[in-house]
Amino acid sequence: MEVTIHEIRHAVRAALAEDLGSGDVTTFATVPANAESIALMNARESLTVAGISFAEFAFRELSPGIQIKKIARDGQRVDAGAALLKISGLSRALLSAERVALNFVQRLSGVATATAQFVDAVQGTSTKILDTRKTTPGWRHFEKYAVRCGGGKNHRVGLFDMILIKDNHLATLQNAKPNAIAAAVVRARGKFPKLKIEVEADTLEQVAQAVAAGADIILLDNMSPAQLRQAVKIVKGRAQTEASGGVNLKTIRGIARTGVDFISVGAITHSARAVDIGLDFED
Repeated sequence: MEVTIHEIRHAVRAALAEDLGSGDVTTFATVPANAESIALMNARESLTVAGISFAEFAFRELSPGIQIKKIARDGQRVDAGAALLKISGLSRALLSAERVALNFVQRLSGVATATAQFVDAVQGTSTKILDTRKTTPGWRHFEKYAVRCGGGKNHRVGLFDMILIKDNHLATLQNAKPNAIAAAVVRARGKFPKLKIEVEADTLEQVAQAVAAGADIILLDNMSPAQLRQAVKIVKGRAQTEASGGVNLKTIRGIARTGVDFISVGAITHSARAVDIGLDFED
């Protein structure tokens, strides 16, 4: 998923307005209007970069003539101490935009870094890492972009671009014939024939029903590795398989070895830690 310039500009302007309010009183009181500085945005730990464009917009919004040199790019893995950006220009603009610029890059690089850790954990298997809709409200496009920077794949963007029939949907069709899954897939295919259909299965019986109904993807929810292997055998390549639930860095390789096509990981967005990045002014 790519993020548009319009989305970046809108988000950055909103963040600057929130932070600046009526003005940066500390900077205006202490820093001469014509003072100039050079600063480096530095990684203070090993990380995967995401969100550099947000920082550029933040600084340029306060001073269009500011000079910015990109040293690292989104998706790049860097070591602690590596410089990401070099910014030169009016000191007031650098100081007033500093926190907003860092907030975006620290948060999005945190998502990218967490994703990269899970991607590394399944290296050598055919399994791909997916994100979920467990994102920060208003930041979904940004966080899903950061997942891509970390080497992960995007699941559906929202409720509109893919059909995912979950247990609560099936509960409303419990009396349908021949079974709730078959009825749900038929209805979904009839209403939205061009969209992929995924069905959540809690049991192996439901896996078989989903395959028979013609689901494109089967979500294997909270299954043990033994159950996942059985499910993959039942599917026999007739649909793609996605494992979900109980996924962490200790369990994910064992899950991948069961042969599932995808593993969805909510933690890469909802629990990603903002990484340590600082803006250091040169003397």
